[in-house]
Amino acid sequence: MGAGHAHPLYLDRAGRLHRLAPEVKIAAVLLFTIVVVLTPPTEFAAFGGYLLLLAGVTAAARVPVPWLLKRATIELPFVLLAVVLPFAGHGERVDWLGMSLSIDGLHGAWNIFAKGTLGVLASLLLAATTTMRDLIVGLDRLRVPSVFTQIATFMLRYIDVLADDARRMRIARLSRGYDPRFLWQVKAFAVGVGSLFLRSYERGERVYLAMVSRGYTGRLPVVAGRRAAPREWMVSAALPVASAGIAVAAAVLA
Repeated sequence: MGAGHAHPLYLDRAGRLHRLAPEVKIAAVLLFTIVVVLTPPTEFAAFGGYLLLLAGVTAAARVPVPWLLKRATIELPFVLLAVVLPFAGHGERVDWLGMSLSIDGLHGAWNIFAKGTLGVLASLLLAATTTMRDLIVGLDRLRVPSVFTQIATFMLRYIDVLADDARRMRIARLSRGYDPRFLWQVKAFAVGVGSLFLRSYERGERVYLAMVSRGYTGRLPVVAGRRAAPREWMVSAALPVASAGIAVAAAVLA
């Protein structure tokens, strides 16, 4: 996995968060997400506190807010699903602007929107401050099963190859004057997908045989590098500890 495979979500900054070891950032985001998921949807103040924490992390990481909000639109399909819940929910209902809305549906919609948004923002901040290579290294150091880290490594290595194959196939199709745009022309697209799958499968077989011939035993070589210092673990613990404190305070004051 070469250094050139930098994912488009990474922002090359000289911030303090960028210099932290990847495993401490992954653990912090994971624990923060767990706290957010376990928070009851009726604890509205707690979600506001979580958002303030992420705002502080955004400022510390020097991630532009417009950049973050633009990429957070990936959750729009889930937001659209949440909009339907107040109308389709059961139980007690309330009238608002001439519409009958389910209270349980409103809570469910808020639950999806609030927790989904916080989870997406936290994940984007992690991706913006950590290269893909470092993410995989961090997962390996956290003892994630090697099969998952190896799949992620190969996916990262060959995603550009597959995209380039798909691009060349499309150019070849266009050069022959065929550009399917309608449902009844989907056959050409399906044939292209099938051909791309067969090429990828054959390439995977060849790569695997080449790796075995070079001594591959089921585990990639361990990447040497600086491990997280105790001070880094303490710095990264600020996010999950603060979020846990907000959750406890909201529960006590409720």
